[in-house]
Amino acid sequence: MTYVTLAEARSAATSRWATKSLAESALRTAAAAPTSTDYDIFLSHSHEDAQVIAGVKTLLEHEGVTVYVYWAEEDQAAPVTAATAAKLRVRMNHCRALIYASSQASPKSRWMPWELGYFDGRKPGRVAIMPLPSSGSTFVGQEYLGLYPHLERILWDTGRRSLGISTGARTAKNLSAFIRDGATL
Repeated sequence: MTYVTLAEARSAATSRWATKSLAESALRTAAAAPTSTDYDIFLSHSHEDAQVIAGVKTLLEHEGVTVYVYWAEEDQAAPVTAATAAKLRVRMNHCRALIYASSQASPKSRWMPWELGYFDGRKPGRVAIMPLPSSGSTFVGQEYLGLYPHLERILWDTGRRSLGISTGARTAKNLSAFIRDGATL
């Protein structure tokens, strides 16, 4: 198994956007799409990981999927409100799967566990964890993340390497199959 590292995600972002502020601006613009727009993936993330998430979005889009990133313009230290939760529900309801981008900043997020629980309850089998370690193979996340399959780089029988969902020892699904059919451990 090979996870996408923080450095790889940052590199994907800088190859598309030169600076962190340009990446954040692009995420804000994309987040302003009409609420009726459908996406393949809702990318759950920590706001602290702006440039990394811009890179993750780029990597996923290179796999041929559409990705929604909720990027709040308001202060992240502002109180959590029912209105924000309602906005997130509408957005998640228009996404077919959720990828939980797990980094060192994730445990500090107030929204990520809520997004994961809401989406898993609404669309069981359509959640995967994307570990973002500093090195390629070591990942220790919060305990409950072990309930879900992981997104990683997979070497397919065809010899092609791409992102896919690991569903257990030596079994995996490509992203399109995961979005279409779901996956469980």
